[in-house]
Amino acid sequence: MQHYDSIIIGAGHNGLVCASYLAKSGQRVLLLEAAENVGGLAANREFHPGFKVSVAHTLSHFSKQIVDDLKLQEHGFNANQETLSTIGLSLDGNHIRLENGELSGVSADDAENYQDYRILMQRFADMLKPFWLKTMPRVGMNSLADVMTFAHLGLKMRLLGQRDMREFMRIAALPTRDLMDENFDSDLVKAMLSWDGHLGSKLAPRSPNHAVLAILYRMAGEQGGDHSVPVGGMPGMMNALLSSATAYGVDTRTGATVERILIERSEKGLAASGVRIADGETFLASRVVSSADPQRTFFSLAGVENLEIQFCNRIRRLRCQGYVAKLHLALEGLPDFPGLDDCRGRMIIADGLDAIEFAYDDAKYGECSEHPVMEVVLPSVHDASLAPAGKHVLSAHVMYVPCQLKGGWNDDAREKIRERAIDTLEKYAPTIRDQIIHSEFLTPNDIERQYNVTGGHWHHAEFAMDQILMMRPTYEAAQYRTPISGLFLCGAGSHPGGDVTGAPGHNAAAEILK
Repeated sequence: MQHYDSIIIGAGHNGLVCASYLAKSGQRVLLLEAAENVGGLAANREFHPGFKVSVAHTLSHFSKQIVDDLKLQEHGFNANQETLSTIGLSLDGNHIRLENGELSGVSADDAENYQDYRILMQRFADMLKPFWLKTMPRVGMNSLADVMTFAHLGLKMRLLGQRDMREFMRIAALPTRDLMDENFDSDLVKAMLSWDGHLGSKLAPRSPNHAVLAILYRMAGEQGGDHSVPVGGMPGMMNALLSSATAYGVDTRTGATVERILIERSEKGLAASGVRIADGETFLASRVVSSADPQRTFFSLAGVENLEIQFCNRIRRLRCQGYVAKLHLALEGLPDFPGLDDCRGRMIIADGLDAIEFAYDDAKYGECSEHPVMEVVLPSVHDASLAPAGKHVLSAHVMYVPCQLKGGWNDDAREKIRERAIDTLEKYAPTIRDQIIHSEFLTPNDIERQYNVTGGHWHHAEFAMDQILMMRPTYEAAQYRTPISGLFLCGAGSHPGGDVTGAPGHNAAAEILK
């Protein structure tokens, strides 16, 4: 029986990043993936003959340090990505556009206010940036390294100056409605600029607790929060990560569903010793690293019988019900959005903060809004290989679709919300329905089943005050280690959180290599 230094569960981007760092350090690493392809939510899938798409359709803050450390450019990743403009669609065709740091199609006051807003928000994002790629110390620990991390954070805040430090503390937990109302007049501007604070979450503009920090988190990348499509699309990036892992000697096996983490008992306590996959084969290792979400890792794979009851209760209470559905359209050609010269941007359909709030209100009671809000891109404009010649793919994140629908999900319920989403698109692109060759709608419940993600939640757990930094996902598991010796976490449910960043995988590897 083969014995590895580390076994990684899940070959999404964080699993690939973690595996590469460990193998680069000289470890013998096995990477196991249940699907037939690596990449997780960023993997390409054919939803209609000749038409391909991934659930994650853009990048916003993947770590440049990881790109450099793992030599991803040598493996086909092109760092010269096309930055997307963000467009707030208006029914009258008077759309607003954010491009290269400039806001156009708005009043002079809003355009000027945006410059002040962006400078201040970028300053706050830069202050937090170093800590997304660090292990946040456990409260109460007093090692020199832990003290230095807290000291570094304190120094960065002090360097803001007294006025800006007070302002950061004021807005950190502010509802985005308050932040937007303080800075802008246009309802469309407010909805568009707050979008990244809500995307992937279970909260809305009036909700305190996280949204401003989510905006700052996404602004911490090299692009300052702007989104981009990598050359070769998201699968091109996943292929580069796989190529890098292979070059470092990672043994990758797809179609290998981990059924159980093997736990040994001894006088020293419990320790992870390997895994068993669905066909019954077992693999032994000195440690097991899971990029699966915390609830799946601890309840389905490790087993509650191996965990203390209070720890189990905290994991069980994690808020991890997804609220983002995916609409995929195979189109005969490019849709026409009156008022837009091209379809190369990221288009936001939400005419104001109330539209977002009301859609959320419906979802929190287990219902789907009559008026969906969504983010739309056409990835085939940037990567022609995603569709047959002359044809295109539309990918939309439809927000506030509950994982647990009142009455349950079935074909009729799925068809109803899909038609609502297409009806909404048709208001902005009047001929689009006639161009549809095939449509697909993935609810969070579908994402949960197809990608083995509890609740279908992108981030594995809400990005909220009680579930971030040294509390993510909860204490006793927030530094990538777990109560079971030799069992580590490296997925989006770990610090700093979700999105395609690679940071949890990087940080977990660093902690393991200590």
